[in-house]
This record gives sequence, C-alpha cells and structure tokens, in this order.
Amino acid sequence: MISRSDDLELLLTVVDCGGFSAAAQQLDVPAAKVSRAIQRLEQQLATTLLQRTTRRVSLTEEGRVFVERVRNGLQQLEAAEEQVRLMKEQPVGRLRVDAATPFMLHQLVPLIGEFQQRHPGIKLELTTSEGIIDLLEKRTDVAIRIGKLEDSSLHATMLGRSRLHLVASPDYLAENGTPETAYALRQHRLLGFISPSTLNSWPVGEGLEITPDLAATSGEVLRQACLAGEGICCLSSFMVRQDLAQGRLRSLLNSDMQSPHPREQVQAVYYRNTALSSRIHAFIGFIKPRLTLA
Repeated sequence: MISRSDDLELLLTVVDCGGFSAAAQQLDVPAAKVSRAIQRLEQQLATTLLQRTTRRVSLTEEGRVFVERVRNGLQQLEAAEEQVRLMKEQPVGRLRVDAATPFMLHQLVPLIGEFQQRHPGIKLELTTSEGIIDLLEKRTDVAIRIGKLEDSSLHATMLGRSRLHLVASPDYLAENGTPETAYALRQHRLLGFISPSTLNSWPVGEGLEITPDLAATSGEVLRQACLAGEGICCLSSFMVRQDLAQGRLRSLLNSDMQSPHPREQVQAVYYRNTALSSRIHAFIGFIKPRLTLA
C-alpha cells in the first residue's frame, strides 16, 4: 500500500535532485514510480506542482508553497516519531553516514559489524564523497569531515586528530633518493589532489604549495599510487599507519611537519535541529573510542 507520506518524500527528492531520473537514481526506484507519485499529488491537489522541461523540473508558485510546508511537516513528523523512540531508549530507523573513501574503508567499515550487533534497530546507509557535501541535498544525516569546519549551521563533534605524513615507498626512495629538506621535495615526483586545491598546501617547513605531477580526487587512489612507487604524497595517519608499521611506506621529514595543524581535525557533523539525535549519538558514541586516528 502506498501512503501519501511516501509520495511526499518522492516529491521532495525530485525537487532536491532537480529531476525525475535523478530522484529515481538517488532512491534506487523506477522512474515510473516517481512520476506516478507526482501525478497522484497533483490530481489530489488539482494543481500543477512542477514545471517539466527536457532537462530539469522547477516548482510552480503553488508547488513552492506546498513543498515548503511539506518539508516542515515531515520534519515535525520525524521528530515526533523519534521522541517516541527516545522514550523507549531504543534508537531505531535509518542513519545515512557519509565519509571520504579512505576514512570509510580504513576506519568505519571495520567497525560496522559490531555496531550493527549492538544497535540492530539502526539501518545504516553508507556513502562516500571526496569533497564537502550539502547534507540536505544528499539526504545525509551525519558526515565525517577532515580539517577545519567552516559551516556554522552544522553541529560538530570532534572525533580526534590524525597527523599528516609525507610518505613514499621504499622502492621510490631507493631509486630517487630521500629528501632531507622541504625544499628538496621540489626535485621529486609529488602526488596531490585535483580539488580542493588547499589539500596541495603541505604543512612542512614554512609551508609548501605543490603542483602535483600526478593528481587524483581520492586519497585512497593517492595511497595506492604511493605504494606502487609513483612518488611522494601528504596523507593522514588514519590511512597509512599500517603501511608505515609494516614498512610498505616510509614517513619523511617528520621533524619539519607542522603539528598540530587544522587539517588534522576529524569531526562528525550534522544539523543542530535534527530529529535523529538518538541514532547519531549512538553512532558517534560507538565509533569515537574505536577509531585509530593517530
């Protein structure tokens, strides 16, 4: 049985995603289901909510007013449901968690099994994004962010600090030599990020702005390139600590690295007025003492 709230959720997703196909892909449902939901709502209201073009959809004036009220109403409904769950002290429901690929793979995935055993009522949805995302647009409940937090509308819980290391493989260093100063790094093959460009500002010496010889969007790709002997990269301890301990990578110029540094901060962020507090607090409370960041 299809509830009206299901149709309303589909409408909000179409608006947030900018189209029927994008909404269907976001929710992993057939595009026809999304289209039928909007048609039902427009028939019930006897008005047009969306203006359709070949490229995207936009809200009519009636649609804009309706969507604004619907969004507030569904948030209130979710808050009421969450309050009932809090009274039972059993956090249940969906929790959508986003993190960069390296953090997801090296830190969160190893903890998921035990978390699910302790909180079987919480259904996790894990997504990976290499850059900063809009939590509302991506329908994300909590995101793990590395570095300084700029958005004051978000609530942040500090999970810890993860030191930055300049790393290279033993094979690369054997073939190209080991840099003894920050300046000497300019004579080496340097690996960095496509974006944001701030990640190519390395906190070594007085600071080093690099132009990558090899650039990627993902820190995990850069880690693999380092392991393959492609050059030197600046990566967080949480993703290379085992490589360093087992000798697959070597850490360079440790005494010249700036620490503490804003890029070492690891935070869980979410909106302040959230109706998901019990699920978020359960998740953060579980992972925080178990992360291996140093």
